[in-house]
Amino acid sequence: MSVIKAAIVGGTGYTGVELLRLLSGHSQVEVSAITSRAEAGTPVTELFPSLRGHYDLKFSAPDVDELARCDVVFFATPHGVAQAQVPDLVARGVRVIDLSADFRLQDIPTWEQWYGQQHACPELAAKAVYGLPEINREQIGGAQLLACPGCYPTAIQLGFIPLLEAGLVESSGLIANAASGASGAGRQAKTDLLFAENNDSFRAYAAAGHRHLPEIEQGLSQVVGGNVDLTFVPHLLPMVRGIHATLYAKLKNPAAAEATQEALQALFEQRYQAEPFVDVMPAGSHPQTRSVRGTNMCRLAVLRPQGRDTVVVLSVIDNLAKGASAQAVQNMNIMFGLNENQGLESPALLP
Repeated sequence: MSVIKAAIVGGTGYTGVELLRLLSGHSQVEVSAITSRAEAGTPVTELFPSLRGHYDLKFSAPDVDELARCDVVFFATPHGVAQAQVPDLVARGVRVIDLSADFRLQDIPTWEQWYGQQHACPELAAKAVYGLPEINREQIGGAQLLACPGCYPTAIQLGFIPLLEAGLVESSGLIANAASGASGAGRQAKTDLLFAENNDSFRAYAAAGHRHLPEIEQGLSQVVGGNVDLTFVPHLLPMVRGIHATLYAKLKNPAAAEATQEALQALFEQRYQAEPFVDVMPAGSHPQTRSVRGTNMCRLAVLRPQGRDTVVVLSVIDNLAKGASAQAVQNMNIMFGLNENQGLESPALLP
């Protein structure tokens, strides 16, 4: 296959530079354009010296004609931005992978409620494929417009999916307590993200409602074929990257043979045995965020504390990788018929 020409729109944020880092090691992709209105004309390596020796590109202002000459365009932009350019690109036959939330929700009024703006192209949202490979791999292969999942939704859905698919737990009363590093808020100047404000502290936020909630409930509802009721409370960790999600679900029949700790372990291992980027840890494990840093891996552990009626799942990902840019590359590989692991083989950075 010939080299894939890729462009990145919004290349100065954390997900944009993470895409650059990952694609620099991908043998079948050439990044031919990277856009930023604010940094147009600036060499990529001037803004990101870590990429010296890997790129000889300058940021440019977004230009649809230039983008349309590419095979795939990644949008690493704030929510609401992609909607202005995606329709034209799709009309020209370009494949688009959007890392924002613009095309994740099928219910447009719900999207408009949670994101506080009118959706510019609801007809495309209905055609977009949700890019969680562990559920939608076949649809991803034929997608022209792909909505890359959010970071919290990725960690939480992967943890709940085996239990809900097997019908072992109640679909109401699900609970997700999840904590993210500060990079999850993006590369922006905000007082509560300053080192002096965030370091040596731990706090919840958006407990009354986080905009990732409808995305998670949409995905899990499709798994069970009915309504799902989830309580989701996000937290901010005093670290740069990583998500740890602790998930709780009530067993329908605690006495059932398939509800034992051993059976639950076997269920998770069987569900994800063919998945290259989901690692079910040995029984009794407690996965750590540092074990996935910089990788596309999700590590899971399933437990039934004291043999009671609550199943606990521990799920860790890197919010910038499996939660954003690396999953976008995984989706690109599937869309273009490449080895799914290509460009994503490196192990986690430790320490």
